[in-house]
Amino acid sequence: MSILQAVLLGVLQGLAEFLPISSSGHLAIFQNLFHIGEGMDEMFLFDILLHLGTLVSIFVAFYKDIWKLITETCGMIKDLFGNIAGRIKGGDTKKIVRTGYRKFVLMVIISSVPTAIIGILLKDITKAASSTLIMPGIFLLMTAALLFIADRAPEGGKNPKTATYLDSVILGVSQGLATLPGISRSGTTITTALLCGFEKKYAVKYSFIMSIPAVLGACVLEISDAKGMALEPAYIVGMIVSAVVGYVAIKTMLVVVRQKKYIVFSIYCSIAGLVAIAGSFIVK
Repeated sequence: MSILQAVLLGVLQGLAEFLPISSSGHLAIFQNLFHIGEGMDEMFLFDILLHLGTLVSIFVAFYKDIWKLITETCGMIKDLFGNIAGRIKGGDTKKIVRTGYRKFVLMVIISSVPTAIIGILLKDITKAASSTLIMPGIFLLMTAALLFIADRAPEGGKNPKTATYLDSVILGVSQGLATLPGISRSGTTITTALLCGFEKKYAVKYSFIMSIPAVLGACVLEISDAKGMALEPAYIVGMIVSAVVGYVAIKTMLVVVRQKKYIVFSIYCSIAGLVAIAGSFIVK
């Protein structure tokens, strides 16, 4: 793989991971159209590095929230053991989930369970679909429909304190389904959050932070398959590019949600989906 190809795929991953246009769908289409990495097992390693790059951009964009979530998680663990010791000694216990951030932590954990289950169940289907042009095209049309709905979603008011654990389950399911190439993870989860009544800013924040355990878990599970693969300099370049572009895309997405401009991305996904479907009958 050349440096230019790595940069292009890095830009594509960074934009499509956070803008509601599906990174996996675009990468699949791009690789199938231009035969990038054909016959190269190392493309599997490159995909993992691209996702790690976008993961870095989430940590940078939401570092204050993430640090707060980490400290609250440690506090919850401390209180849990303190309660256990308190019960043994017959003393008082503390309420563990007593702040909005602690509830946020628990909701993200709950969301990760259905995401992991669905992701594992769809693993083979996802790989098979990614090797074609027609399936990402069909799924992109489905993403376009979701974004059309999001553009008309009513204003919500749920925040970390008022959101429910059922909401977290529903969001986890939507994220799991978004492992299919062409189904936008951000578009699907943000649309679902808005339909559940989330505040716009909280919907974006929850969507992106919720992806952290999902991406980390997927990378841990798949890194063993990449064992022994050559790490080319171009892969590092692609990862860095995806991180930088991803950060810009996150900031852009915050503006998009606030101004409700999903229709633009809905039209784009419709066009991209139709082009991919048409290409499946032309490109061999």
